[in-house]
Amino acid sequence: MNFTASFCAHITRLASAVRIQLARAHGSSIGHDCELSSGVECAPTFAPARRGSISLGDHCKLETRVILHPYGGSIRLGNYVFIGPHAVVYGHGGVDIGDYTLVAMHCRILSSEHEKPPIGHSIRSCPDLLMPTRIGSDVWLGAGVTVLGGITIGDGCVIGAGSVVTRDIPAGAIAVGLPARVIGRRKQAAG
Repeated sequence: MNFTASFCAHITRLASAVRIQLARAHGSSIGHDCELSSGVECAPTFAPARRGSISLGDHCKLETRVILHPYGGSIRLGNYVFIGPHAVVYGHGGVDIGDYTLVAMHCRILSSEHEKPPIGHSIRSCPDLLMPTRIGSDVWLGAGVTVLGGITIGDGCVIGAGSVVTRDIPAGAIAVGLPARVIGRRKQAAG
């Protein structure tokens, strides 16, 4: 590695360490050897009623402009979780993401929805329905996937790019589409 590349890598690590310290100072729990890229929002809000919690396991990496907002709920990432650029996780009802999961760029993970009142009553005036979302270990969410609130995606799943997950996906499944449907299963490793 030449001097310029080495210097840039050092500056990147230093900037990430500063972002991690700021997130910890604002109440986030961040494990060992994590990396937060520029523009990452990873701290509970200052408003006590909507504070919530954020917890990252060891060796997590959040790319540019990732947003983790608990909104009074919780967001928990296991170990070795990668979240790609511009992904958004809203933790109103609680979001749990297992170890070694890969969330590609521009994904959206939700854990609530609005009530649907009768016409004549404002949707905006209704409270959120809290719906815990669980994403297992060793899951791959392709680019632009949306996971709606209350969904469980089992361990080892692959969700194709652009899919919208509206129902639970069993462990080891490959799912694609709008809404996402299971089209196959991952093969077992030989040996």
